[in-house]
Amino acid sequence: MGKVRTILIKNVSKELINKYPDVFTTDFEQNKKLLDKFVEIDSKHLRNRISGYIVNLLKIKNK
Repeated sequence: MGKVRTILIKNVSKELINKYPDVFTTDFEQNKKLLDKFVEIDSKHLRNRISGYIVNLLKIKNK
């Protein structure tokens, strides 16, 4: 079983990947810093979840 992610996390992550396809990488730490530049997210927890889901999506896409 995988982790359960809310629709907000999925939608924001997919939208960011579509807008900036060459910016995000499979590096979690780098994506956290990039999210601070592109999106204003109030909580660290939400930012980390979005960054982790972006990493997951890009790993699947690279396979």
